[in-house]
Amino acid sequence: MIDSELEEGWIAAELAAELHDVKSRLRKLADRYAGGKAVTISQQAVPWASRVFFRQVGIDPDEHRTPVEAIALERMRAGGFPSRNVLDDAMLIATVETSVPVMAFDEDALTGPLGLRLAGADERLGGDGRPLSSRQVVVADAERAVAVLFLDMAEGRGVHPRTERIRVASVQVKGVPDVSVEEALWIVRETLLGDA
Repeated sequence: MIDSELEEGWIAAELAAELHDVKSRLRKLADRYAGGKAVTISQQAVPWASRVFFRQVGIDPDEHRTPVEAIALERMRAGGFPSRNVLDDAMLIATVETSVPVMAFDEDALTGPLGLRLAGADERLGGDGRPLSSRQVVVADAERAVAVLFLDMAEGRGVHPRTERIRVASVQVKGVPDVSVEEALWIVRETLLGDA
């Protein structure tokens, strides 16, 4: 026999308040991101710098949108910014507020500092993932390519339910002030810690 009664779970007051604050912030951001802003976002300084950089590294920004443009278009499609989880919401808030994209990695799946480099001949994403195009721009740790810049992440390097520590990173392109990148990273931190 199957017990068919539904039981409502509980949520700690502190967490409920934190989630409410993040969802409220997403709603306010969505209200500020009306159609006109989404259409003209690529003309603003930081998104424009990202478009220029995309072209420099061989990514067509009209085919593969910059992160902030992709967010703006998704906002128009969805009619708002739906909450996904605290980390994704924090990264979305940071990108919307600053136009600076951020990435999150499982800290324990990385070795050493992150940086940018060109993929080597016969290199695979994450060491054993899909083949990379020679001279493709990748985000790498001390041992391997952990992401293709602005495209995809190596399996097992991103944040997942068993992640205990997170490393948040951003790529600063020419024309983007230091303060914008720092603010994006701080927004993620503060949102995750409930300080926002």
